[in-house]
Amino acid sequence: MLTLNTSDLSPMQLQNYMQYAIAPRPICFATTIDQAGNINLSPFSFFNMFSTNPPLCIFSPARRVRDNTTKHTLENILEVKECVINIVNYPMVQQTSLASTEYPKGINEFEKAGFTMLPSQLVKPPRVAEAPVQMECVVREVIHLGENPGAGNLILAEVKLIHIKEEILDEEGKIDQAKIDLVARLGGDWYCRVTPENLFKVAKPLTTLGIGVDALPKAVRNSTVLTGNDLGKLGNMEHLPTDDEIDAFRNVPDVKEILDATIGDANNRERELHELAKEWLAQGKVNDALKIVLL
Repeated sequence: MLTLNTSDLSPMQLQNYMQYAIAPRPICFATTIDQAGNINLSPFSFFNMFSTNPPLCIFSPARRVRDNTTKHTLENILEVKECVINIVNYPMVQQTSLASTEYPKGINEFEKAGFTMLPSQLVKPPRVAEAPVQMECVVREVIHLGENPGAGNLILAEVKLIHIKEEILDEEGKIDQAKIDLVARLGGDWYCRVTPENLFKVAKPLTTLGIGVDALPKAVRNSTVLTGNDLGKLGNMEHLPTDDEIDAFRNVPDVKEILDATIGDANNRERELHELAKEWLAQGKVNDALKIVLL
């Protein structure tokens, strides 16, 4: 394993390693305005939500690594403590990237990137009409993390209004993860797209406490077939099945076929049972898979 001491790396090298490793990162497409009324629109991938009560997002227009200068977004926010966080999806990603161009102060990135300005209701900066979600924010605090190249400036933005396009909502009025078509930043020029075919769900840990991977037999924990993800699913079950439940499962056709075909062959029996359990885990049959591996 490569081990790096951050103090031995240049800011550019460190940025490269961190941006490739800490990914994907959501994109804050921030609209700001200065006291003279100059509008700025710029994307930042140092961004996330950090509180829901109060509703708080944080993004960081870091000092430029190459020359240690600050960005117009930060300068604007220090003058007018308001912003709009526009969420970026795939249909607007190329224009969003274009808006990151370092145009001179006073140049409107809405015009350069071809976006539509939409008046906000509570704050001065306009919204991006094309964005599927637009959040009007008041800046509560700016935290400067340093004066050196690459140093961050944390913008604590409290969300006051959220505007959501109806076409990305489901029948219950909630945002449909498959419809919003989000994108996120990776390292370098790389992005990723959240599409229906690469979405998957992970069951949240039980409030009643899962049994844990350590409750599984050693042979299951050390299985050459089951992955860490498979073990995580098994360990999230609320309790182990009873001996009677496990024994009754011997008569399930797929299980019985393996047991009958591997009499006297313990190694192949374990492998084939684990392979069957893996198939059932992929189908969401976690409780049944647990019984199989405990046979």
